[in-house]
Amino acid sequence: MSQFIIFLVNDTKMKKLLTHEIERLDAEGFKQIEKRPVLMVLDDIRSMHNVGSAFRTSDAFCIEGLILGGITATPPHNEIHKSALGAEDVVRWEHQEDLVSFIEKKKKEGYRIACVEQAEGSVMLQDFALQEQEKICVIFGNEVFGVNDKLIELSDLCLEIPQFGTKHSFNVSVSMGIVLWQLLGK
Repeated sequence: MSQFIIFLVNDTKMKKLLTHEIERLDAEGFKQIEKRPVLMVLDDIRSMHNVGSAFRTSDAFCIEGLILGGITATPPHNEIHKSALGAEDVVRWEHQEDLVSFIEKKKKEGYRIACVEQAEGSVMLQDFALQEQEKICVIFGNEVFGVNDKLIELSDLCLEIPQFGTKHSFNVSVSMGIVLWQLLGK
């Protein structure tokens, strides 16, 4: 016969909050607040669902902007909207065909450049911390080929997410959430 012991931490009942109870910013409020000095750069992302997720993640962490590079699709598009759920209307974004030139420019403007990639000399994500008000471009690569080698060469560092299973990578949208949480969510 099994015995179960129930611990009562407090007598507060849990209840899922309704959308209006969460008290989030409206679109105009979001556009006006100060953003964190982070640019999330998408290098040839194939899936529009991943692009939409990038918009939602950018909104959630209130970052400076989203850079859609190379073949990465841009709004407006129904497939992006399915995942973005309107975040594509509030997050500042731009398309850059030539990410190499864009990253060179950002380096000159004082941005630190970090690729999320498994590479020689990569830094484990948990071992890296942003300095106060440090500006950073975080580059996420193509779902099959990863970050372009030319962008890796321009980077100040590669961040690697620790993994313990049999697969070699996370879905890029999952990686975005993990990385931004580690950099900004604490």
